[in-house]
Amino acid sequence: MAHLDPLTSLVAALKRDHIIPDVLPESFNPSVLLDVVFPNGKEVLLGNELSKEDVMDEPAINYVPMNMPFEQAEATGESASEEIAYTLVMLDPDMPSKADVKFRCFAHWIIMGLKSPAHSASRTSDPSALKTHVSTTSYMPPEPLPGSGIHRYTFLLYQELLSSELPQDAMVHHDTVKERQEWDPVSFGDKNGRKLVGATYFLIAAPEQ
Repeated sequence: MAHLDPLTSLVAALKRDHIIPDVLPESFNPSVLLDVVFPNGKEVLLGNELSKEDVMDEPAINYVPMNMPFEQAEATGESASEEIAYTLVMLDPDMPSKADVKFRCFAHWIIMGLKSPAHSASRTSDPSALKTHVSTTSYMPPEPLPGSGIHRYTFLLYQELLSSELPQDAMVHHDTVKERQEWDPVSFGDKNGRKLVGATYFLIAAPEQ
């Protein structure tokens, strides 16, 4: 049996749990592998189930671009990828529940200006992305309502084609619950020079009523 390449496996998982098309369009064509690890060591593994306690604190982000030609990588080393900046968004499309998505999507976290760390030969160097900007929408831990079933917490990675700085009305400077509701990931990218390049997600089962 042939093994799927990582990006094909990613798309298959997103379709299996209906992230495509509920959050991402059918045309989504990822080019970056996204890795998310919480401070307690819990990792997001394409649909694994975590608990609320696992994800209380803002995670570390790592990503690997998969589409740089070998010749370009040889010629540039790590410098090209170090200069590219990314925006990361964490969403809940199942708000308040998968059966009632009137608040889809709920923005739990938005941070811009993520960059690759400087290349190091050290085995102990931290591979996590550098957070060069403070979060424009601060990290709000998941708190699914009792009886609301499974929630698919989704991380989206955008390559920044324009500046990391966006105007105050750009769907990113939101901290109240109401402002975080009905956040449109496709519209955000189209309006603000962001290209969707990566995604991953985890599940949390809401407590019973």
